[in-house]
Amino acid sequence: MQHSQEEIARFTTLYTLSLIPLRVVLASMTWVIYDYFSTLEDEVRYIWSQNRCLGKISYLFIRYYTILLLVFDVIQIHTMSKPSVATRALCVAMDPTVRIVGAVSLWAIEVVMQIRVYALFNCSRKVAIFNGVLFGMSVAAFLGLLMRNAMGRAEVIDSVASDLPLYGCPPINGGVAWAIWLPATSFELVIFGFVLYKSTRSLTFTLRLKKRWSLMDIIIQDNMLYYIGITAVLLFNAVMASGAYTLIPWFSYGPFHAAMGMMTTRMLMHVRKAAVKSVVFADSGDANTAESSYFEAPRFVVPETVETSSLHSISSAGGSSTIVSTAMSSSNWHDVDLERNAGATVSPQLS
Repeated sequence: MQHSQEEIARFTTLYTLSLIPLRVVLASMTWVIYDYFSTLEDEVRYIWSQNRCLGKISYLFIRYYTILLLVFDVIQIHTMSKPSVATRALCVAMDPTVRIVGAVSLWAIEVVMQIRVYALFNCSRKVAIFNGVLFGMSVAAFLGLLMRNAMGRAEVIDSVASDLPLYGCPPINGGVAWAIWLPATSFELVIFGFVLYKSTRSLTFTLRLKKRWSLMDIIIQDNMLYYIGITAVLLFNAVMASGAYTLIPWFSYGPFHAAMGMMTTRMLMHVRKAAVKSVVFADSGDANTAESSYFEAPRFVVPETVETSSLHSISSAGGSSTIVSTAMSSSNWHDVDLERNAGATVSPQLS
């Protein structure tokens, strides 16, 4: 069968582009494995020592789901490149499958970030409901766009490569593929707005009082860095999936899955380490009594209004108790365990 020069040039371009995901996904897998072993010591020390709680479960799920996700990416991309395996129907079915397994990781991360924003705004039910509704809408919009893209996927492939002897699944994008990640990106921008508002007030307060960085400041700073990073990755995905910008070829979702998982686990680890260093009470619920747990039993902070290094005689309706605290090197805030001081007349602010 004779092919025109235009068809040969198109075949050469598509064949060259199909080699890029094969190499990039291996680099992404190597990146994740390197990050895993470079942070394994901290994970054993700070995460495994915790009792079971939301923070620990979130970290471990995101950490190991990311590794499994990259293993899936490697197997899927290299298997589907074989002509004896890949068929047109299988290529069409695999496209939404890859996006769904990646979205599960993103949704898990967004749930964790909603909880963090909920904590930053003093357990505001209005903030939680607002973010929960937006999150549900973003998931519904993602699934709707995914179904529409899947129904037109075969036509997109046939319009470009139906007459070319390409092996495997060609790296062809089009239709509404570029819009699939826009709902998640929009939701991230809304959450980022909450964090930006909170950071402006918190940092202004810290600088005005010339206080050192507290655990709350660290959480806000990490949130800002995370949202900037994850939003940049999502926007990059949208441009890559659109195929409109020729300088960004199809890399596969391997780099996206790797970057998303590593940014989140490192952020959670950073907050966990900061919490351990700033702990005041020995009774934290951890296996190591000198550590405290993020997302575990509620811990509240009370701003220090007088020159003192401890809180004395917090009275309650059922009696009184004395909390002895040590001087904190990173902050002038004191933890108060509500479980041990029920009924104390203290206005709490969630840390």
